[in-house]
Amino acid sequence: MTDLKLLAYLEGYLTESRKEKFSKVLSQRTKHFTVATEDVFQLHNTSAVIRSCDVFGIQEVNIIEERNSKRIDREIAMGAQKWVDLNRFGSVKDCMADLKLNGYQIVATTPHTNDCELHEFDVTKKSCFFFGRETEGLSEDVLNEADCFLKIPMVGFTESLNISVSAAIILEHVTTKLRKTNVNWQLTEEEIFEKRLDWIKKTIRSYDEIVQRFYM
Repeated sequence: MTDLKLLAYLEGYLTESRKEKFSKVLSQRTKHFTVATEDVFQLHNTSAVIRSCDVFGIQEVNIIEERNSKRIDREIAMGAQKWVDLNRFGSVKDCMADLKLNGYQIVATTPHTNDCELHEFDVTKKSCFFFGRETEGLSEDVLNEADCFLKIPMVGFTESLNISVSAAIILEHVTTKLRKTNVNWQLTEEEIFEKRLDWIKKTIRSYDEIVQRFYM
């Protein structure tokens, strides 16, 4: 009860338009799908993927940094890192273990003998889409553990797309298709509550002082 009262108190510091925006965005957020980037070298690519996740309602992004560890480019992400949860891992094996523990299938976004094309993908399955390094692609660890291989149909001379473009195409397709199903893809009430508090904390200046006044 105290937490609900705290939330109501904190929301008093928000404009009506901001509160409405939070509610509207949260109603479209999902953890049914998530994304993992594996040692992406170009910083703007990871940042652009995060931005796409925010745009298409993906709440969590998993960043694997075995070789490359860099801060997120704020300019490219356009503030998206503020609204999307970033899970960082030091190894791909730790990341995959965590994802499988939480019920995700591993989807390798790369052409493969047993791959499926984007329009064939089963969106009812809880999935994490893995995107690999710009030049090398996904590691053998991911390819060996993948439950599914997914490719974007291409009919031109170019055989591949930039990682951020691939992510945007895939996420737009699967989230649009998902919302037309009967799958319970939305955040739980508890998750929505936690995100409302988190986003308020990132929005209000002097947040700690305001919370202290509330409890006094």
